[in-house]
Amino acid sequence: MKEKNVLASYALEQLKKGNKSYLGAVTCNGDISPERRRYTSENGQEPYAVIVSCSDSRVIPENIFSAGIGDLFVIRVAGNVIDNNQLGSIEYAVEHLGCNLVVVLGHTGCGAVGAAAKQNGGYVKFITDEILRAIGMETDGIKASVLNVKQSVSKIQKLLEKRDGLLVTGALYHTESGIVDFDLNI
Repeated sequence: MKEKNVLASYALEQLKKGNKSYLGAVTCNGDISPERRRYTSENGQEPYAVIVSCSDSRVIPENIFSAGIGDLFVIRVAGNVIDNNQLGSIEYAVEHLGCNLVVVLGHTGCGAVGAAAKQNGGYVKFITDEILRAIGMETDGIKASVLNVKQSVSKIQKLLEKRDGLLVTGALYHTESGIVDFDLNI
C-alpha cells in the first residue's frame, strides 16, 4: 500500500528515478501486475503525482516515469494546454486523492506547438490559440514548448496557489533521448 499525501519533493524524486530507469528499459518497469490491479480496484487509487501531458502518442507518462497502475494521475490533451476541464481534474487529484505534485510535461517536436503559428480552423483552434498566447512570436521549437509549459504551470498555480505542500512545476520530455528535463531555463 502506498502512503497518501506524499511530500512533493519525494514525488519529484520518484519521477526522476523512474525516468532514469526508463532510459535503459525495453519494457515497462511499473507494477502492472494482477495483484496491483486487484489492490487498486478494491482500495482505490493513490497516485503520488499529477502529470499533465500532451496527447502525442510518443509521450507516455506511465512509461517515461516507470510508473505502474495507480501511481500517476495523468491528464492528456494536445499541446498540454490548460482549460477548466483540466483544472477541474487537477483540483480533484489534489483535493480528493492527496497529490502534492503537479507536473506539466511538454515535449520536443510537439505538433500542436508547431501548428500554433498556422491558421487553424475547427476545434483545434481552441488549442492552437491557447498555445499562441503562450509562445507569442517564438519560432524555436524547444523554446516555444518551454513557454507553453510555463503558461500552463502559471494557470495551475493561480488556481491552487494556497495549498500547503503543493508543488506545481514544468518539465520537457526529449522524444529523441527519453530524458525528462525539469530545468526549464533552456
